[in-house]
Amino acid sequence: MASNLIIVFLLILISIVTAKKTSIPHRHTIKTIRVMHGDIVDCVDIYKQPAFQHPALKNHTIQMKSSHLHPTEDTANSKTLLASQVWLEYGRCANGTIPIRRASNKPKRNVHPRKFIVTKDHSYAVALTTGYSYSGAKANIKVFNPYVESVGDYSSSQVMLRTGPLQSFETAEAGWAVNPIVYNDDKTRLFAYWTVDGMQNTGCFDLTCPGFVQTSRDVLLGGDISSFYASEITIQISKDPSTNNWWFKFNNHEVGYWPGDIFLSMRHQANLVQWGGEVYSPKVGTHPHTQTAMGSGQFSDPITGTSGRMTGILIEENSNPLKRPETLYPKSEEWECYDAYIVKEYVPEPVFYYGGPGSRNNPRC
Repeated sequence: MASNLIIVFLLILISIVTAKKTSIPHRHTIKTIRVMHGDIVDCVDIYKQPAFQHPALKNHTIQMKSSHLHPTEDTANSKTLLASQVWLEYGRCANGTIPIRRASNKPKRNVHPRKFIVTKDHSYAVALTTGYSYSGAKANIKVFNPYVESVGDYSSSQVMLRTGPLQSFETAEAGWAVNPIVYNDDKTRLFAYWTVDGMQNTGCFDLTCPGFVQTSRDVLLGGDISSFYASEITIQISKDPSTNNWWFKFNNHEVGYWPGDIFLSMRHQANLVQWGGEVYSPKVGTHPHTQTAMGSGQFSDPITGTSGRMTGILIEENSNPLKRPETLYPKSEEWECYDAYIVKEYVPEPVFYYGGPGSRNNPRC
């Protein structure tokens, strides 16, 4: 009788453990934070983060702070913006550690999450500047939660710096995204991304592969930022002239950097800056077109401001102070599905409106 009870107890215990085993913690985890109905966050030793598995970073020394960026907002406001991240309501990583969102074990299709960006399945509506040597860019991006039709689609809004030809370009970019194939849900999340070969075989989101070096214990890449809905987040990417590291700032807070050593041409400069939205779907450019939305899901609207919007659009040239782009023009792959509009006159800094519903209640697309 006793032995039977022991067996039953063990079976129950095994079933509980199996049911809860939905993901695997990072092997250098020091602390785990569980967000109710949300993410699992592992606090990992800063010197054991994934970046150092990159061949170019074996002997890399962490640059804890940029040498050239300075706060442009008051500290209290910056802390308030950071506190709006959902995961911080449940705990915080200690000094000497960084937060890493634990990936789910749910099966995904065997595809590189951004490989298809240079194919017909990609659509974008952007403000674009080129023709100079760029060392940084900045914008305030209004946050939305656009409709995404299927698990294979995604919708994002970001600041991107790029150099090189289309099929093998190098890029560093950051912003927000609704990306079920990467994050296994339809929440709006903060992201950072890089590649050195046109998004074919290198690069990834956040810390899911070696590359980006995180220094902040307060910002979760891939974290839920739904609390910012209909308000703005500030994204800045800037190359440190002393180290050639490309720093990423979120709401005036240094998150970390893409080391110059993981790039080739972009180790020194970018030759194109792009602000705006993008949609990926196998149903882009076809009929019926995808219903996946961009921005707020509305076409550009400078009158009511209810569409996707970016303000404070600025660039850096050769590590000089931020300034207005000398040239800036709108561009869209599919104007009847997603469009773009720039206000440049009588404003201190350009304002960019963009977005659209795809084919959802939109027979023109």
